[in-house]
Amino acid sequence: MDFQLSDEQKMIQQAARDFAIQECLPGVIERDEKQKFPKEQIEKLADLGFMGMMVKPEYGGAGLDTISYVLAMEEISKVDASVSVCMSVNNSLVCYGLQEFGSEEQKQQYLVPLAQGKKNGELYIGAFLLSEPEAGSDATSQHTTAEDKGDHYLINGTKNWITNGSSASVYLVIAQTDRLKGSKGINAFIVEKNWPGVTVAAKENKLGIRGSDTHTILLTDVKVPKENRIGEEGFGFKFAMKTLAGGRIGIASQALGIAGGAFERARDYAKTRKSFGTEIMNHQVIAFKLADMALKIEVARLLCLKAAWEKDQHLNYDISSSMAKLYASETAMWVSVEAVQVHGGYGFVKEYHVERLMRDAKITQIYEGTSEVQRIVISRGVLK
Repeated sequence: MDFQLSDEQKMIQQAARDFAIQECLPGVIERDEKQKFPKEQIEKLADLGFMGMMVKPEYGGAGLDTISYVLAMEEISKVDASVSVCMSVNNSLVCYGLQEFGSEEQKQQYLVPLAQGKKNGELYIGAFLLSEPEAGSDATSQHTTAEDKGDHYLINGTKNWITNGSSASVYLVIAQTDRLKGSKGINAFIVEKNWPGVTVAAKENKLGIRGSDTHTILLTDVKVPKENRIGEEGFGFKFAMKTLAGGRIGIASQALGIAGGAFERARDYAKTRKSFGTEIMNHQVIAFKLADMALKIEVARLLCLKAAWEKDQHLNYDISSSMAKLYASETAMWVSVEAVQVHGGYGFVKEYHVERLMRDAKITQIYEGTSEVQRIVISRGVLK
């Protein structure tokens, strides 16, 4: 196995690191406090080609591998997870879903501008509408309906916890067409935000990733042309599950980055903060904390890269992506809590950043499949 990154991958990693420090770090505390969507940062990410990293060049993307995507997600997440989750949804869920399963017409109309992150000079990103008030981990319990009207569908329902909810131009909506068929009666649709019947409702006041705009989306008699259905009739649930498997790699790398950012700040603080006459890094209790942080982060990184490699090799990565997402998210939570502890009282103060990283870490254990769901996926895989 080759653990060396290619020159191109190193270049992507460095570009993402520079972007995070130069563009994301300034104002990150203010954006968190004011729940301000990082529009300027996302537009600059689009200019770098980071909003369609894995999309083929013929569809407006950068044509990069999944490993490059993981590296970029990690570096940006070290500084601002609100920026990285917007990037993750657009790349891992929306662009990936359309490139893999969309028709040629859908790719030309929607994937091209989504991969570029802009259309007619304006921000153009997507959102993935799966979760509902009563359908989170149980994705089969869709209450949103898509009634077949012959040449179009009529969609009605409510979608919750939607990342990019108000900023997206395009929604990928999962809805039930035939309840008697269960999961095989679910479809996936491309819906434009400005269509009649689409309402961006309440914005969530969140614990973490507060710069990311998370909204409830109401769908009332939304008329969707037949050509905007993705795949064959009844393909929606399979589409959602296949897309989420790739999305877990994105969130795993986000969690990895949050952990890395917290560790780096704790390490640097330990080198300068003095107590009992010496830098606290010289106290074994602190040194061992840092050692455990570094160990867990390295394991999480290897799991993320393995899942990304399997995806690039067109292997089945369902279990590896769940393992990466589970371990990396739990590592992010543990490391960020320990980073606050290393900082002592200063860790409780916003200007030192670690309390924000700790708050951001928690959601990685929940969205795109909770830790409990990941254990279900893994256990089914190893017991099969």
